[in-house]
Amino acid sequence: MAILIENGAILTLAGTPPAILDPGYVLIREERIVAVAAGRPADETRTAADQIIDATHMAVLPGLVNAHTHLFQTFIRGLADDKTLLPWLKAAIWPVGAAMGAEEAYLAGLLGLVENIRSGATAVIDNQYLHSDDRTDAAFCRAARDVGCRFTIARGWADHDYHPVFQETPEQIIAAMTALHDDWHGAAEGRIRVAFGPLIPWGCSAATMQRTVALARQWGVATHIHTAETREEVQMSLDATGLRHVQWLDRLGVLGPDVQLVHAVWLDDSEIERIAETGTLVVHCPVSNMYLASGIAPVVKLLRAGVPVALATDGPGSNNSQDMLETLKFAACLQKVGTLDATALLPVDVLRMACVYGARAINLTPYPLSYEERGIDAPFPSQGGGQGVGGCLAPGAAADLALVDLNSPRMQPVWSVPSALVYNANGGDVDTVIVAGRVLMRDKRVTCLDEAALLDECRRAAKALLKRAGVVG
Repeated sequence: MAILIENGAILTLAGTPPAILDPGYVLIREERIVAVAAGRPADETRTAADQIIDATHMAVLPGLVNAHTHLFQTFIRGLADDKTLLPWLKAAIWPVGAAMGAEEAYLAGLLGLVENIRSGATAVIDNQYLHSDDRTDAAFCRAARDVGCRFTIARGWADHDYHPVFQETPEQIIAAMTALHDDWHGAAEGRIRVAFGPLIPWGCSAATMQRTVALARQWGVATHIHTAETREEVQMSLDATGLRHVQWLDRLGVLGPDVQLVHAVWLDDSEIERIAETGTLVVHCPVSNMYLASGIAPVVKLLRAGVPVALATDGPGSNNSQDMLETLKFAACLQKVGTLDATALLPVDVLRMACVYGARAINLTPYPLSYEERGIDAPFPSQGGGQGVGGCLAPGAAADLALVDLNSPRMQPVWSVPSALVYNANGGDVDTVIVAGRVLMRDKRVTCLDEAALLDECRRAAKALLKRAGVVG
């Protein structure tokens, strides 16, 4: 099928500075973008299209990537407000997670993925650590397959010093991960991928960490881990090992371009330098860091050091929303407050974090880039060989796009498309979402499932789950 998107403001995110074609058009054939150009398409281009989408008064941009969430938490949002990390885990996350079964997980996954699509996210990384039901991993993969988005399941594990229900032996971890990899890696026409998800340094032994990272590298998949989220956790590591989180991972030989450090709030300058030297990727979750009072991640320092920083909502339990457009504004404003510099992160910087570096996180772009390609002094250099693969609108790129309606009172007049997207828009403004050339939402209506029926089913299932878990009466 050929899809033509015309009359929109096309934000390519390709090149530095990125081109904005207003008006412009994008032509999609099958799973790829085949043309992006300014102006209006030729008559023969319009005639050859199977579907034409009029994007008048809309921004057309690469699909956003939510590079870290916990989809099961859709059923518990709002149950543990106003707590720091460890009390928050004990109040709702652990008891509900321990009680959740596979079919409830499937529904929670569908709900969370639809929420992501509605905010312009075409890809999601889910750090999935519920294993009391051994069918749960597959349940989230089934949800992603049925919705049609790109999905990486970073299978979480902990083998000591964690809640007993969520702990596994090294043998259990390897066996379960091998089965998951065999069954789901590359499924759904390649949209589903598998990664290792060691939960946190204090819940993972050194030996198992090294063993799982070695296996991940053998398979060519990522390792995705919460790192230095709170000051308390870093102190726990210092007390136990004499090393900060990044220092401990570095000592084990874990750091590298296939590793994703989620949060990375409490870093010292030497850790930032090591992250940059090893090409390790960081995932920034600004709303969650504020919600849990964890702190302000040194995003500007990381970017200036050449570190790729992707964006994420974190789970609905520590954000309550998975609105990636909302996340853009929080990311920009939090860095301005943290640095007292109004120019710390500009709108196009934040969009590149969500799209270009997000594509790196889900392996749509190759990594690592060399230091020359990254440019030590420039946060967002040309992406070199990564262009044309993902995270931008260019011929050959994956046909993952979002169309955002700019024709609303809170956005008009639009003098700058990047500014309107970052500072004005929210998930309710997303009009159309396309993944791998397939339309998942059109005219603000989800097309991949019956949304109203899903909401009814989730309400009933969540109420029964929370009662069974003893969280509500």
